[in-house]
Amino acid sequence: MNSTYDIWNIFIPCIILLIIIAIQAVFAMVKNNIKFYKIAKWISVSGIILSFISLFDVQFEPIYYAFSDSIMSNTYTIFMQALILIAALICVLLTKKTVASRRNRAFNFHAVFMSAVLAAMILVSVNDYLTMFVSMEFLSVACYFLIAFNKGTLSKEASFKYLLTNIVASSVFLFGVSYLYGITSSVNFTEINDYYLQNTAEWMYTISVLFIASGLLFKLAIFPFANWILDIYEGSSTSVAAFLSVVPKIAVFGILCRLLVFNFSYSFEFPLILLILASITAVWANLIAIRQRNIKRLLAASSSANASYMIFAASLVSVYNISTVIFYLVTYVFMNLGVFAAVILLENSAFSNKLYEFKNFAYTNPAFCFAFLVSLLGLAGMPLTSGFVAKIYLLSAIAKSGLIFLPFLILLVIVMVISMYYYIRIAKLMFVKDDNQEERYVICKTESASVILYICAIATIAFGILPDKIIEICKIIAYNI
Repeated sequence: MNSTYDIWNIFIPCIILLIIIAIQAVFAMVKNNIKFYKIAKWISVSGIILSFISLFDVQFEPIYYAFSDSIMSNTYTIFMQALILIAALICVLLTKKTVASRRNRAFNFHAVFMSAVLAAMILVSVNDYLTMFVSMEFLSVACYFLIAFNKGTLSKEASFKYLLTNIVASSVFLFGVSYLYGITSSVNFTEINDYYLQNTAEWMYTISVLFIASGLLFKLAIFPFANWILDIYEGSSTSVAAFLSVVPKIAVFGILCRLLVFNFSYSFEFPLILLILASITAVWANLIAIRQRNIKRLLAASSSANASYMIFAASLVSVYNISTVIFYLVTYVFMNLGVFAAVILLENSAFSNKLYEFKNFAYTNPAFCFAFLVSLLGLAGMPLTSGFVAKIYLLSAIAKSGLIFLPFLILLVIVMVISMYYYIRIAKLMFVKDDNQEERYVICKTESASVILYICAIATIAFGILPDKIIEICKIIAYNI
């Protein structure tokens, strides 16, 4: 097969994103581009939609490889890329206020935003550790600039904290790769998997994969790389925080699940270590979330907690377990972005991010309150929402993994119950009638954020009532990992 054809066949969606990034960069250099800054968002929207449509033309059966087998394409890869693009499309529609505050940098912002999307797309399709490292760093560098885009010292401080923590995580990752290369003389996933099919894994292998996984756990805010997330979410603009909460998470889980099925599957100790780290993170994140009085910091802790739940299932590798992770990711995108859309609407209506300002919402803004409530209760895992189905599905996967994991299952149930407290606390505040507080209204009308909020609320309910088809698709995707 012609290698150029293979590259083109796999890379069509990424090539479209590259073209869009180039267009944004050209506009960024045009003098007086502030006059048509609104075009930047719609260029990005068009690029994401075109890239999504092109996924249907990508060859994925049989598995396709390109760039000396460093990039691959299959059913699993295409699905993850589609999920990334859907999440990115929602996020880019939430950036109106962020870009409006610095109109002269609108095209710069969207060029960096699309670069982050491109890096996430590449990350889920990598097939060797060198390409994986480059795509991870590409994603991280784009995130540095997105976090720092907001005006003020708080965003600059958040970006610098993210940079320093990422440097440590990347160093640990490379250290693990160097050990694995020393053992197998390869950085290619397929070759390493073939090596361990013929050779017994030694203790050095467990150490190396633990270091490699640590670089990925940083992106998910899993212990010991979890402390950064609260300050980063608070310091960055809300639309950027929304992006950080979903797109990098999908990309990292996309590649982590594949590694757990293949390269990381030859050690009995490693899944146990992951379970312990996930347990610590789940307890830490939920206890931290209870103490928060700022909605963005609360959502940061919630993001870390939800990532730990998925690590629980992913570490106990099986087709069923991986399918639960995929389904959880799908539902999490809509539930989480629905809440972020609501927070953006509040900011646009001159509300602060303090929880005490949520009083009276049920009486002054009933439609907004209902949609916001649905997304919150989805994250809490209440019945009739997709969050409830996702958590039951996740718990059933862990229960089927064996009695040895029963203590972890009990712990997970306890922390999930604890997590309901801080979500329901927000919901309860909306129904508190405070006569001393001035009646204020959330401006929804035709804003993109309001449309997204209602769409996410509808999706949260729809996936909760009729999850069967989505679950079946997730099982097919997991089987073809």
